[in-house]
Amino acid sequence: MKKQVVNPFLPSYEYIPDGEPHVFGDRVYLYGSHDRFNGRAFCLNDYVCYSAPLNDLSAWRYEGVIWRRKDDPEKTTHSLKSLYAPDVVQGKDGRFYLYYFKGNERRIGVAVCDTPAGRYRYLGRVRYPDGTILGRGENETDIHQFDPGVFRDDDGKIYLYTGMAPEEPTEYTAYQAPNLNGAMAVELEEDMLTVKLPLQRIGKTVRTSKGTPYEGHEFFEASSMRKFNGKYYFIYSSVNNHELCYAMGDSPMGEFEYKGVLISIGDLGLSEKPLNYLGNTHGSIERINGKYYVFYHRQTNRHTFSRQACAEEIEMQEDGTFKQAELTSCGLNGGPLKAKGTYEARIACHLFSRKGTTFYILKEPKGCYPYFTQTGRDREENGDQYIANFCNGATAGFKYFSFEDNQTIGVTVKGKATGMMIVKDGLDGNVVASIKIEPSLKEKTFKSALTIANGVSALYFNFQGKGALDFISFRFD
Repeated sequence: MKKQVVNPFLPSYEYIPDGEPHVFGDRVYLYGSHDRFNGRAFCLNDYVCYSAPLNDLSAWRYEGVIWRRKDDPEKTTHSLKSLYAPDVVQGKDGRFYLYYFKGNERRIGVAVCDTPAGRYRYLGRVRYPDGTILGRGENETDIHQFDPGVFRDDDGKIYLYTGMAPEEPTEYTAYQAPNLNGAMAVELEEDMLTVKLPLQRIGKTVRTSKGTPYEGHEFFEASSMRKFNGKYYFIYSSVNNHELCYAMGDSPMGEFEYKGVLISIGDLGLSEKPLNYLGNTHGSIERINGKYYVFYHRQTNRHTFSRQACAEEIEMQEDGTFKQAELTSCGLNGGPLKAKGTYEARIACHLFSRKGTTFYILKEPKGCYPYFTQTGRDREENGDQYIANFCNGATAGFKYFSFEDNQTIGVTVKGKATGMMIVKDGLDGNVVASIKIEPSLKEKTFKSALTIANGVSALYFNFQGKGALDFISFRFD
């Protein structure tokens, strides 16, 4: 790669959750919904796309807007006008088809384009053979449409996956409660709109999981399908919200046997307590240059409406199952970051307070909880992201760096805080630096000697003192 790549791997001002990565030609394309910085609802912005060459995952290119909510000719009847998680597939005709869900209207829209990341044009709504729109049934047998995932098999057949099944209805879903009954799979006709009956229910929900391997990790939303080495992988967000899980099968229509967790945005499963702020996540796996990567999103800004795309390398075992991936700051980099130069604090993969973390919901947590935020407004290219409210006991962890004869380390902060920034080489590691912090209303860098062995290590910054600071960046010298 021409340069290093960090997590989140897109520009700091970009908020793209629900990422679906797809390799088309010699590039990988990332499709997702589009949050607004400091928004007050999910997915308020129009769809945009980013792509990177397969041989340089540091060179992500902004492809521009590919679909606007106003491009849909049907008037939104629900008060929520969000464009939720989409997906894209290449049809037999070589064109690209965008499947999307707008404003909780229970219907899946489809748009088409001649290129993977051009401006899509409206095609229609997914429908039954008799013309009835899928999801518009008025009885409990019609599955709630949500988070469409599309998949093309090796034989060219196209399949659609959708559905939702929360433990309890929320204010966003209560009106649709009778149809919140799980995930579905269905093959599509060559017109890319009409489903081939019958629909197949897949996965297990909290209502059907008792006594099965799904219990405790039941399907909630975010259906995605992949195929590796002849096996089908049904990927989804569980009722725990913070984790992506998967099940395996021998057919794109199932049955699918639950296999485990791909990633948790709090590293739960690898840790007994969450090491990062929790909330929903959504994503999938893509094989790029022979390696497997899991794409997901993290939470920022003290609520769940400003989420950012991240990715990690994930290991497939001999039997085709995956080991749970850990959160890192170097996801797509192909190895640790060099312990040279300056790194923004925003690339922390672990962030928690003296009291631990919270689960981001509609209300912002109050008190001494550090959080990611930015200067400027939404999509301002000169907006700088940093960690705010870094007060007594706050910890930010970064994994991993490759150290070679490092002598000093500095932290750039601002605020009224007074105390010490204690730096360790692991969550429960050795103290490798102690940096005295003094109040400063402007950004100021404080330095200390760094005593750390050569090789690969994590860094954890813990503040002990009074007041709160903004943690901007740190630097190796």
